[in-house]
Amino acid sequence: MDFSDLTLDELRLALAPSLADAAIFDGWSKDAIANAAAAHGVKPEVARLAFPGGAMDLIAAWIARIDSDMAEALPAERLGNLPIRERIRSLVQFRLDALAGREEALRRALSIMAMPQNAARTAKLSWASADKMWRLAGDTAADFNHYTKRATLAALYAATLLAWAADESEGKADTRAFLDRRIAGVMRFEKAKARLLRPRDESFSVMRLLGRLRYPAS
Repeated sequence: MDFSDLTLDELRLALAPSLADAAIFDGWSKDAIANAAAAHGVKPEVARLAFPGGAMDLIAAWIARIDSDMAEALPAERLGNLPIRERIRSLVQFRLDALAGREEALRRALSIMAMPQNAARTAKLSWASADKMWRLAGDTAADFNHYTKRATLAALYAATLLAWAADESEGKADTRAFLDRRIAGVMRFEKAKARLLRPRDESFSVMRLLGRLRYPAS
């Protein structure tokens, strides 16, 4: 790829994996920008223009690159024949696999994202990634479910990232088991929510049953 022909938006995505590699040693800093730029023959002053907002800009670019790669590798039509829980598992697992070898970069990123001044942007980034996952999973909800599904998945993914960053088990087996448990919990929640939100005339009614027992149809 000829990085010299890229727009700043394109450059952010293109440099993101190298930024994550550099952040392992340099943190999410100007040094990371310089080292990532040098790896691809990009002038450091040009690379800095792509990240005017500091560390959160670098982290956001990494997240956006993972979002983009996920959408390319797991389009909706590829996931369509899987049960919904397998679609979600596949999407989250893809994101975890994209982090392999970059645990330290992730830990540093999570520390920065947890700072109070970054809370609003962190929430926005988490929501956007959850939205992309649900859309790839085939979700088209536009009502209350749209929001609850994304909030639930964002929380699931955040918890899984923390587990993954601390996981020293063989092949991250503990994280895989953790993810399976959390997804099972989400599926139970969605089923319970569906029952509660079912239109009244489609749900079981004790009063209707008693009325039928008292006044049976002739």
